[in-house]
Parts: sequence; structure tokens; C-alpha cells
Amino acid sequence: MSGAHSQQDVDIDLGGLFGAIWRNRLRVLLATVACAGVAFAGASLVAPRYKSEARLLIETREPAFTTGTDRAQGREQPPAFDELGIASQVQLLKSADLIKQVARNMKLYELEEFDPASKPSAISDLLVLSGLKKSPLELEPEERVLKEFIDKLVVYQVERSRVIGIEFSSKDPHLAAEIPNEMAKVYLSLQSGAKLDTNSEATRWLEPEIANLREKVREAEQKVAEYRSQSDLLPTGDNSNFAARQLTDISTELARVRGERANAEARAGSVRAVLKTGGAPDTLSDVVGSQMIQRLKESEAQIQGQISDLSTSLLEGHPRLKGLRSQLVGIRGQIKTETQKILSSLENEAKTAELRETQLLQQLNRVKANSARAGEDEVGLKALEREATAQRQLLETYLARYREATSRTDSSSTPADARIISAAVEPTEVAFPKIVPITVVGGVAGFMLSAIAVLLAELFSGRALKPVGAIAAVPAAHAARREEEGREDEIEADAVAETPAVNRDPVTRRDPVARLDPAPVRALRAPARSLLADITPDEDEEEAGNVPEEGARASLLDTLDSEEEDEFSIAAVARYMVENNISVAVSVSPSGDRGSTATVMLARRIAEEHRKTLVIDLTGSACPTRLMAQSVHVPGITDLLVGDAVFGDIIHGDRLSGAHIIPRGNANIKRAMRGIDRLAVVIASFADAYDTVIVECGPAEVEGVRRLTRDQETDIILSLPGADEDEIVEMIDAFGAAGYSEVMLMTGEGADPPRYPGRRAA
Repeated sequence: MSGAHSQQDVDIDLGGLFGAIWRNRLRVLLATVACAGVAFAGASLVAPRYKSEARLLIETREPAFTTGTDRAQGREQPPAFDELGIASQVQLLKSADLIKQVARNMKLYELEEFDPASKPSAISDLLVLSGLKKSPLELEPEERVLKEFIDKLVVYQVERSRVIGIEFSSKDPHLAAEIPNEMAKVYLSLQSGAKLDTNSEATRWLEPEIANLREKVREAEQKVAEYRSQSDLLPTGDNSNFAARQLTDISTELARVRGERANAEARAGSVRAVLKTGGAPDTLSDVVGSQMIQRLKESEAQIQGQISDLSTSLLEGHPRLKGLRSQLVGIRGQIKTETQKILSSLENEAKTAELRETQLLQQLNRVKANSARAGEDEVGLKALEREATAQRQLLETYLARYREATSRTDSSSTPADARIISAAVEPTEVAFPKIVPITVVGGVAGFMLSAIAVLLAELFSGRALKPVGAIAAVPAAHAARREEEGREDEIEADAVAETPAVNRDPVTRRDPVARLDPAPVRALRAPARSLLADITPDEDEEEAGNVPEEGARASLLDTLDSEEEDEFSIAAVARYMVENNISVAVSVSPSGDRGSTATVMLARRIAEEHRKTLVIDLTGSACPTRLMAQSVHVPGITDLLVGDAVFGDIIHGDRLSGAHIIPRGNANIKRAMRGIDRLAVVIASFADAYDTVIVECGPAEVEGVRRLTRDQETDIILSLPGADEDEIVEMIDAFGAAGYSEVMLMTGEGADPPRYPGRRAA
């Protein structure tokens, strides 16, 4: 099953890179310590600097006594500072005038830290004498301090707020705290002074303007008075002239007279209608309301009552009854006469109202003519009044502003639009250099640089490169193998159907090895050279069936005695497999973990020859998994057989070499062994992707090995470190009887597996 080694693209072996770093750990550690020491020494030599910070809150501030007045007058408050306003205040704090004022107040030019040019060097003096450089002493002390001050100053706006931070660094912790506080005080003083200057300038400008406006107001009001007198537009107190007021009064009186006339005519008409129809006049309100009518009605009622009383005792012709009836007729006549008088009174009242209405109409016409003339004259009057009102309002506004500006001429009445919310305090810790962080960063930088150097060396040497597709090609190769077997099954279907199926799983295919004739057994093929190198293949086949078992055992013993011990070592077996390009080998370790450890070392030696090497762990103790994988609990071959994992999940890199390992796995072993017949296809798939595939079976039986291999041409490795000759001969006889002709013996460098094996330890 040896396949040709095809050229493929290469990929970076991450496991090999980290292994290189681990192998060079002493160099990496020395570089890390050296860089950390250099960083520590450099940080210790730098003069320490201290930082302190003061913070200002920018807000509009007004005196308490003016805020209430502005609200009472409905005057809007000044808007709050926006982002541009805050940025402008930051630039103001960085201005040269403010810094010079702080330097002048604190006499910073007397300190060498802020004025290094005050003590120039000899080279600087020579440059000044030669005219190549201007003498720094010619500048004002504040000018020389300015550059150093700006380098140590940081002014910034706190994000999403109206707070400005003033940060200053200095070698002196006292100065680091005093300078930000002094800058804040000078800034507040400048802001307050700017407001005070504004109020003083406003006062000086308003004084002549107010005097001029007063004269204009007096002249405008005088023109209004003269015009009223000339036009006879006397004011009535309700923004109207006399003619308009008179017109209104006459119109109101005319309406009232017309109402009275209509009322009198209606009352007279009702009385006249009652008299005309002969109705009872006492139903009219005007008649009933007359006192004379009321007395006559009372007399009528009395006489009517007497007649009713006497009619019961006297006859109709009695003189007394006649007299009473005569009185009753007279009283009714008086009532009618009195009603006529009331009618005449109402008619006279209606006529009087009509005459009054006529007079009012005549008077109204005259007033209308006067009002029209007054309206024309009032147009000019209103123009003069508007001018006088405008001048008066402007004068009142100027007077109010003048009084307000005059009240704010004191420095305490004009607070700055900012206040200190956090004063700078003297720092107790050094801001720079931070010795511990710098040392740590230096150590990390040394580690990274040394690690990068090791990685680059590995990459350029080619030791960290591996062919691409070692893992990705396995599923494709597996699918191709399954397809090829499907075609073979179609050809062999008839032969399999005719063969008696003894103990055959109905789900799996019959192993193709069972249909092949067993090949003659060659007693031993030494790794370095074949024990039967002098025998031709034909002679070997002819003699194989005639040599008795005892003769074969004797021949094997003679061969073992004649070979040197080095020819059966791990290195010799690895060299033989590389030279003969053996792609698949099944390793059987009757001695258990000692033999499995030797197999792991064999795989690592082959991987050092830049061959893609894979170890499949089929041992019960998982010894190869413990030696090569990061953990014994990672997915492995049993997980693949039960369907819990795919090819990409079960392939893992060896932690000490470039080889790969497929661990034993975590699935139930009995359940996984049900699919053991499929393992031959899986191994063949891995053989297409890797240069060398070693299947470590541990102390397996020959029958179990037969189920793993597709034919008896598969190479068998007997890993027997420390075994005696009888045991070796017995194992070779067993595999020879089973038909395996390619049997390699590996007995050197075998020992108990160490708990933490090295790269080449076994």
C-alpha cells in the first residue's frame, strides 16, 4: 500500500512554531530579562515629573439682583455656551497673554525649569557672538517662559460636558498644583474684567445719547400739543377727539329718543283700539296704572255691591235701586272719559319724541361734518404722536440700560461666566516615568522581539512548513475509496453470494483478504537489510510450503543471533521506512505501553525527515494519546466509528513534533468495534493524504490485525523492546502463518513511558 509522494503546497505548522519557541526558551528568557533591565535603568535615570489638574465649569452667571429684574421685565436670559463657545474658552486658556500673566504673577522666569535660556551654554554663546543665533536674553522673561510653559500645559474639554480641564506637569509637585489654580484665577479675573469693561463702555456711550434723546422727546411732545391747539383736537381721555366723542353721544341719544317715540305710539295705538272696539279699558297697563281709574273702579265696585245687596230685599222699581244704578252709569262714564285723557297723553308723548328726534338728526348732521374735518386733522396728529412715543420709548430703554450698567461698575457685581469645580492638589505620585509599567512593557517587548526572531528563523529555514491538504484531503480520499469499493463490490457480488458466509455481519462487506491465497512467509525482514536478501522471490515461494515449523523457528533464532542490535533500533526502522516509502504500517506491541512508546518515537523520527506522519491510536491504554495529544479526552477514532465526530475533529498535532495523532477517543469501545470492518477504508483514506500512517494496535492478536488490513501485503511492525528471542520468534511465526510477509522488528530504545516525555525520549 505504498503510495508515491506527490508535491503539494506548504502551510505553516503552528505547533512546530510554538515548539521552536519552547526549545529556545532560554534565549527568549534572557532577551526578556535584558530588555526589562534596560527599560528599568532608563526609567530610573529620567527625572520624575508630576501632574496636577484643575477643572472649570463654563456657565452663564448673573448677579442675583439682576436675575429677578430681568424675569419680571420678561427679558430673556443669555443662552448657555455651545460646543463652539467651550472650544473658544479652551483657546483663551491657552492664549499667550494669560500665560504671561501667570508667569508674571508667579515669577516663573526666575526658575531654571521654565527659563533654561537664562543660563546659555558655551556653544550657544559662540553662535550668538558669530551672529548665527539671536541672543535669547534680549527677549522679555515672560516671552522666554512661554515655550516651556506651553510644552507642559494641556487644556482640554471634558467630553459631552461644559467642563474644561487644566493639566500641568512639572518637576516640582508644588508648582504642578499651583500653576493650574493660578491659571484658573487669572482666567476668572479676565472674564470678570471683560464684563466690567463692557459695562463701563456702555455707561460712557449712553450718557450723551440719553441727553440727546431727552431734547428730542421734548420737541416732539411740544409739536403734538401745538397741533392739537391749532386743529381743535382736544383729547377726551380715551384716545379720541372731542368731535368723535360728541358724535357718539348724539347717536346714542337719537337711538334712545326713537325708542321712546315708538313705545309711546304703540301704547296709544293699543288704547285707541280698545276704545274703538268698546272693550274693557282696565285690561291695558297704562289705564290700570292711572290712580284716577283705580279710584273710579273702586267706587264702581262698591255701588255694584250695594245694588246686589238691595236687589234681594227691594223690587226693581224701588227708588233706591234706581239711584244706585244712576250712580253706576255716571262712574262708568267717568272711566271712559279718563281713558280718553290717557290716550291723548300718549299721543302727545309720541309727538314730543318725534320732535326731539328731528332735532337730534339735525344736530347729528352738523357733528358729522365736524368729525370728518377732525379726522383729516387727526392723521397729522397721530404721526406726531408716533414720533414722540418712539422717542420716549427709546429714552426709557436707554435710561434702564444706563441704570443697569451703572449698577455693575463694581468688580463684585460682574461674576465671570465660569467657576472652579475642582482645584488642583499637590500630587504624591510620579506621573512619568512609571517604572513598573515601563519595565513590564520592556520585558514584553523583549519577549515579543525574541519570539519573532525565533519564528522567522524557523520559517526561513523551512522547519515550520508542512504540506497543505494533510487533513483536508482525508474526507475526499475516504469518499474516493468508498466509491472504488462500491465498484469492486459490483464485480464480486456473484462470488460473494456463492461463498458460504460463516459468522459474517449482514451489514458489512466480506473482507477481501479472505479471498486471497496466503503468501509464503519470509521469516524476517531486517530494517537495515532483509534477512532473506540472498533469496529470490521465486525461491522463497517454493520453499515456504515445505519448510516445517521447527525449521523456521531455528532459522529465525540463527538470524537474530547473527544481526547486530543497532539494526533493530527505532532509528534503523525509521530510516528503512523513509527509504522504501512505506505508506501504511501496523504496529503490534505485545509488551504494552513500552512498545507503544517506541512506536511514538518512530513516528517522531519519521516526521523529522519532513514527511507527513500520522499515528492512529488503537490501544486500550491510550498510551500514544497521552504522549502526543494535549489531552486524553479529545475526540478520536472511536468517535469517528460511532458517528460522533468527523475527520477534521479527530486529527490533532503532536505537541513535540510535526507528526499528527488520532487519539483513541471518548466513545464506547464496544460500540465502536462494531464498525471495525470500516476501519480499513478509513486507514486507506488517510494513506492517500499522509506520507506515512502508523496504526498502533498495542498487544493485539493476529486475527484482530487481519480485520484492519485490506491484504497481507501490509507492513507489520513488531515493537518488542526488551523481549526475549522465543517471544520474537513466536510473534513472527504467528504473522507468517496468517499470510503477512512484510514483518519488521523493532527492539531498540524501548523502556517504560515517562510521565512527561521529551522530544526524543521513549
